[in-house]
Amino acid sequence: MIRILIADDHDVVRSGLHTILSGQPGWDVVAEAEDGRRAVQLAAEIQPDVAILDYQLPSLNGVDATREIRAVAPQTEVLIFTMHESEPLLRELLEAGARGYLLKSDARKFLIAAVESLSHHKPFFTGRVSETLLNAYLAKGHVPDGALTARERSVVQLIAEGRSNKEVAQILGLNPKTVESHRASAMRKVNATSTATLVRYAIRNRLVEP
Repeated sequence: MIRILIADDHDVVRSGLHTILSGQPGWDVVAEAEDGRRAVQLAAEIQPDVAILDYQLPSLNGVDATREIRAVAPQTEVLIFTMHESEPLLRELLEAGARGYLLKSDARKFLIAAVESLSHHKPFFTGRVSETLLNAYLAKGHVPDGALTARERSVVQLIAEGRSNKEVAQILGLNPKTVESHRASAMRKVNATSTATLVRYAIRNRLVEP
C-alpha cells in the first residue's frame, strides 16, 4: 500500500491527481490540502509515504513546507509538482529535503513512475534535470550567503499575501516584534525599501502568484 498526500490550491489539480493515483492498485490518497500549513499538519498526523506538493502553495510555500514535512514525518518523501523549471529552485528544494521534482507538463508521462520511485525512497527527476546539477549540489550545494532564512521567507510570503504583522505573528506563533525583526532583516537582504518592493521580490521568486 502506498499512502499519498496531495497539496495544491487548485481543486481541479487535486481532483485530477486523486483520480489518477487512486486508480493504481494498492495506492490510496489519504489526505488533501489547499495550503502548505495544512499539508504539514496532515503529514504529521497521517505520516504518508509520499507527499505531492505544488511549489506555490498559499500560507507556506513548497520549499518551507517540504522542510517542515521532513522534520515531522521523516519517512515521508516529497515530490514537488510545479510549472516552474529553474536551477535555483531545484537547489532550494534539494536543500529542503525534496527527493522528487516533476513539471506539471510532464505529469501524464511520469507521475506514476515518480510516486513509485519515491515510495521506495529513491529520488525521481525527469531528464530535464541534469545529473551534473544533482551531483554538483550534493557535493557543495549550500544556501548562498545573504539568502533568506526559512522563517524570513515565511514572513515575506505572508506579507505578500496581504497579512498584517499581527496576523503573521498569530499564524507563525511569534511575537509581533519578532515578526518585525524578521521582516526588517529580509528587507535588508533583498534590498527592499518598502512593502511594495518586498511584494515584488516575493512575486519574482515565486513565493506568491501575481
